[in-house]
Amino acid sequence: MASFNRVILMGNLTRDPELKYIPSGMAVTEIGLAVNDRRKTANGEWVEETTFVDVTLWARTAEVASEYLSKGSPVLIEG
Repeated sequence: MASFNRVILMGNLTRDPELKYIPSGMAVTEIGLAVNDRRKTANGEWVEETTFVDVTLWARTAEVASEYLSKGSPVLIEG
């Protein structure tokens, strides 16, 4: 049976991206993403929940992210 996994996250960065290079010379950036969800409970109250996700960016994407993004920047990530 074939399967297909796809994730789309939209949120804000929790910290500034830090660009690093692995021994092969490829760029790597770790970013933290805060994704907010707002939903209504069974008794009608609105509850806001935040999920924190760590994301690893590679190669040119890592370099661009470290150049243009900073803490609090809104981002959409698909993978």
